[in-house]
Amino acid sequence: MKVSAVITLKKDVLDPQGKVIHETLDGMGFNSVNEVRQGKYFEIDVKENDPKKAKDLVEDMCKKLLANLVIENYKIIETQ
Repeated sequence: MKVSAVITLKKDVLDPQGKVIHETLDGMGFNSVNEVRQGKYFEIDVKENDPKKAKDLVEDMCKKLLANLVIENYKIIETQ
């Protein structure tokens, strides 16, 4: 079963890469962008058929390895 997770910097944490992307978009004529925050996307295929157990497993991975909980948030966005 595939489970997806998105990890982003917390709102109060500076995002220099997002700022560079925003400035580049502005330079390309995309003037209507207010802010860009970049993050990480993971699609994890686990050996689990129960959707809740699969989600819980990936959530545990996020807490223990994939996300730095001091500066990042994570969100499980999809279970297939």
